[in-house]
Amino acid sequence: MLKVGEMAPDFCLPDQDGKEVCLKDFRGRWVVLYFYPKDNTPGCTAEAISFTEHLDEISKLNAEVIGISADTVQSHKKFEEKRQLKIRLLSDTERKVIAMYGAQGTLGTVRSTFLIDPTGKIDHVWPKVSVKGHTHDVKSVLELKVKM
Repeated sequence: MLKVGEMAPDFCLPDQDGKEVCLKDFRGRWVVLYFYPKDNTPGCTAEAISFTEHLDEISKLNAEVIGISADTVQSHKKFEEKRQLKIRLLSDTERKVIAMYGAQGTLGTVRSTFLIDPTGKIDHVWPKVSVKGHTHDVKSVLELKVKM
């Protein structure tokens, strides 16, 4: 898994609307990049809804929330619509980005989150995320970093 201080590997993946999204496009902003196992499962749904509920507060901290899983663009679109999500979901069906970030486990994608600073460096890592309270933890760390 990548470590704090390393440059976050750049990538481009399609979002739930089929639009290509590249990490480099967010330079100058903080990025909350989270990896999750599967659309519409209980833990992944709770995490996506929590990030959606706190998106306004996170956005005010000059940050973007991006979720990545190996699900298809079509699956992400259905997930977004069914759960009324406001976050960007990227499709990594070939699991290349998941592997680059070390979020690939023996049973699939390991729920993990990376906070990437405005210069593109990894600022904080949550290697094995427990969904309960995670969004609050991310927001708290982000608030501290922005105040520095």
